[in-house]
This record gives sequence, structure tokens and C-alpha cells, in this order.
Amino acid sequence: MSSDSPTVSLVLGSGGARGLAHIGVIQWLCENGYTIRSISGCSIGALVGGIYAASKLEIYAEWVLALERMHVLRLLDPTVGSSGLFKGERVIGVLRELVGDCDIEALPVTFTAVATDLDSGQEVWLRSGKLFDAIRASMATPLVFTPVRRGDRTLLDGAVVNPVPIAPTLDDATDLTIAVDLSGPAEARPLPPTSASLINDNSYRKRIRAFVDGIRPARAPTPPSRGLIDVAFISMQAMQDTIARLRLSAYSPDVLIEVPRNACGFFEFWRAEELIALGRERAAQAFAKAGR
Repeated sequence: MSSDSPTVSLVLGSGGARGLAHIGVIQWLCENGYTIRSISGCSIGALVGGIYAASKLEIYAEWVLALERMHVLRLLDPTVGSSGLFKGERVIGVLRELVGDCDIEALPVTFTAVATDLDSGQEVWLRSGKLFDAIRASMATPLVFTPVRRGDRTLLDGAVVNPVPIAPTLDDATDLTIAVDLSGPAEARPLPPTSASLINDNSYRKRIRAFVDGIRPARAPTPPSRGLIDVAFISMQAMQDTIARLRLSAYSPDVLIEVPRNACGFFEFWRAEELIALGRERAAQAFAKAGR
């Protein structure tokens, strides 16, 4: 990278599997001559940002691109009678083995993982100690992963108080602050082709289906059934959307990259290829809109 490359403070927001778009954003920035000097992230943003800061993002990207639905389920370690559905230790252990661990202070990029103090509700900036210990604390999503004890504090996901943590970068001596918000406006998305849609292409079958539909009594649409976890996720998403808007209005980045909040489900990490591509696409669009 040339010495006159624009330097960047990169802020990576929370949002479950949507955070795989962060990989595409980082790839686009590096390919277009930007030098990332500082990273602040929470939850999945802390995970992707921390792995990039450790110079292992390509290893992680190759691994996540190979994930299938069953692999994701096997990475979850259920717990009973605890303060979360999953311990979160299995996936952290796999990632430690995959990319290695190190002290945050030794990273070539300034890195901050943002968490929340459960007792005080205060925002906590983790800038020292083992990288994956900080990442695990930052991604302790309420109800999903158990909280983490660090010193005399019990820590939760940083998204509880700051889903797009720009504040840790305010003192950076970089050219640009770029924020990636995973709670962007929802968008209509075409469904992928299925075997059913291919069958419907047959004109004879189309006529049969039209005939059956014509004699079938009309029914009112049935509202989707939502369980406890669905309601919890929807509620947390609404909360994070509101907090993110407030934070972004207080600290406006030079470039804001928005990923639609309905791009995928929270645990759909098996959709890595399309999400990484989405991150690259939205980065290009945001920079074009910003005239950079």
C-alpha cells in the first residue's frame, strides 16, 4: 500500500449473520486503495474486525464460505438453567484453533471490542487482553449466549447500548471514518428459484394450477406463528434500530454503509457467499453516493 493511501477508521456494527457483509466491505476497501488503521466493532462486528486486525480474514472467509446449515447447528452448545441458550464456547474454541489467538495490544491495527456492563448498563471498551476473550464478551447476545465475567464485571453484547460504535474512533488520526450499519432499511428481495417454480414453467401444469385455484375457496392469510425467541429477536432488532439511528445522528461518519436488516436471519451463516457479495456491493454504492 502506498504511503498516500487514504487511512480509515472502520466501525463494524452488530447484526448476527448479516455481519458477514463486513467481510465484503473490508475486501472492497483494501482492493480500492484504503488502509484500515483502526477498527471498532461490537458482536459480529467485533468478530470480523478482530480477525481482520489479526491478519487472518481470508482464512476466516474461506472457512465461513464452506459452512452449511448443519455445520452452524453443530457449533452451538446448548446450556440448561443458565442465563443464555448457548454457552458460546464451542464456536470461539473453533475460531481460536482456526486463526490463532493473540493479545489485542500486539495487533498491527488499533482494535476496540465494545461490550455492555450488565449491572451498570455502561458501554465498555475492550482494548487489552486476549483477542477472543474480548470478542466473546462483545457477542454475548442477551438470551442467546451466556454473559461473560471479566474482572468484577459481567459483560453482554455491546449492541445493547451501541450497535454502531463510532465513539471509540473519535480520537483516531485517520483520513476517513467509515461505519457499517447492519440495521439499514428493509428491502424487498426476490425469492431464489426453487423446484416448484421450475414446475410452474410448464404451461399445462400452469393451466391445472389455475383451474384448482379457481375452485378453491378463498382463505384469509394466516399470520405467522411467533414463539418466545422470535419475539425476543424482533424486540431486540427494534431496540437496536432506534439506538443505531440516535448514535449515527450524534456521530456522523464520513461514509455510512447500510446493509438491509432483512438481508438474512440471525443464524443464517450458511449464506456467506451472498452476504459477502452484498457487503462489496453496498460499499461501492455508499462511496459512489458520497462522491469518493
